[in-house]
Formats: sequence, structure tokens, C-alpha cells
Amino acid sequence: MRSSNPVFSRRGFSRDNGHPGFNAGPQAGGPAFGNQSNPYANQGNPYTQAPQAPTNPYAPQGTPQAPPAAGRMTMDDVVTRTGLTLGVLIAGATVAWVTDMGLGLAIGAALIAMVLGFVQAFKQKPSPPLIIGYAIFEGLFLGAISNYVNTFIASGAAMQAVLGTMAVFGTMLFLYKTRIVRVTARFTRVLMIAAMSFMVLTAVNLLFMVFAGGDGLGFRSGPLGIVFGVVGVLLGAFFLALDFKQVEDGIAYGAPREESWLAAFGLTMTLAWIYLEMLRLVAILQGD
Repeated sequence: MRSSNPVFSRRGFSRDNGHPGFNAGPQAGGPAFGNQSNPYANQGNPYTQAPQAPTNPYAPQGTPQAPPAAGRMTMDDVVTRTGLTLGVLIAGATVAWVTDMGLGLAIGAALIAMVLGFVQAFKQKPSPPLIIGYAIFEGLFLGAISNYVNTFIASGAAMQAVLGTMAVFGTMLFLYKTRIVRVTARFTRVLMIAAMSFMVLTAVNLLFMVFAGGDGLGFRSGPLGIVFGVVGVLLGAFFLALDFKQVEDGIAYGAPREESWLAAFGLTMTLAWIYLEMLRLVAILQGD
């Protein structure tokens, strides 16, 4: 099963990307994950020290052994890098808010962040400068749009969106850790179909807004806008579960420490999505 998060789909987090050492036996985790394969193994974990283990897909060609245990990804690594990336994003948002950045510049920052995100997603290795750059420009965009909504549409919307995003993150983490939400192949397929449908509707609505004027298909206000906002938040929450699963797999199968940058990148992207949907939902509820 291919990772649903584009950040991980080019790396060892993908279960069928054809890279050496990634198509193998059952994944650890018991019945919750069925017969999915270990994304870090091919006839065995490539990070183990067994003599018959294949070449480490992260090491230079010809290196038969895995990196030492000290170089493997840990939860502390993920937490540290995620905290750093989110801290940079918040700093960028603060700058945009304090300087009262205009929406034109905010859209430009969003486009730059999108380009940096795509470049990192298609790179074979994580690039901390790219990830930090993404966080800076995404933060500028979020800060500017939050300031606009907070000033002209719904006072206090930004803080409510922050609290809502934190609540979604905490709730989904609890549901994932207690296995109330199980990330299976079927879960991923359904979520990907729903996410693609959501994106198509968003694009169609944008086209209607640009060429037909007004509110497009009504996804930005009224009852339909509320439903659309709730669906967006729920999709973001379920993508958090996928992010948690990728982090869990990376730690369990001994991914290199550098992979923690990709984990931080994926979590930051998902949290930014949830925040935007939450901000829109609060603006609709308070603006009507």
C-alpha cells in the first residue's frame, strides 16, 4: 500500500515504491494492520545486523550493514523537529500579523510554500532548508489570512481556530493510540478517495468564484459551507492518523534519523490544513 501522505510517498514510508528493501513480510502491529508489509524490510529488516540482511536503502551503494542504532529515528527526534518546524511557522505567522501583511503578498507566500512542499515531496532525501523554508512561507500566509478574518469577518476567530486545531490533534492522537481508529489499507483507500473528491470540489468552487463571481457553489458560507468545513476538518484529522502511523512504522523499523524531518514536515502540513479549515468554519459560524 502506498503512503497517502505525499511527503512520505518517495521514501521508505511507502510500502510498494519499488526501492530496494521495501517489499517484505507482515508489518508489526498485529491484527490492526492485517498483512501489510514492512516498509523497511525485504526478506528481513535492512536495519538489523543479521549477515544475510540486504543493503541498507539509505546507505551508499555497496554498504552491506545498517547504520548504528544511535543514528536511527526516535520519538524525541520527531518531537524536536516538529516543534522546530511549527515554531518557525508560528514565527512567520506572527510577523505577517504584526506587519499587517496584505492578502496579495499572502497568496504569493502560499504559492511559494506550495512549490517548496512539492519540491521536498519529490526529493529522495529530506532537506531541512526546504522544510524550514516551507514553514516560513506557510506561516506568513496563515498569519495574513488569520489577521484578515480576525479583523473583518469574525473577531477572535484565529484563537478559536488554534484551540480547535489543538483539540483535533489531541483527540486523534488518543483515538489512534487506543486503536479506536485503525489505519488499515481500506481506511487509507477510503480516505484518499474522500480527500481527492474534496479537492476536486474545492477547485470547482474556486473556478465558479473566479468566472461566475459571488460565492461559487456556496462552499464558503451558509449551511453548505458549514458542512464543507466540517468535512475538511474531519479529513485533516484522519490524515493525522496516517501521519502517526508513518511515524510509528519509521521508529519500529529503524528508519534513519533524517527521516524525522519528513515526519515533522508531514505533521506540519496536516496541522496547517486543519487550522485553515477550522478558521473557515469559525468565520462562517460567526460571520452569518
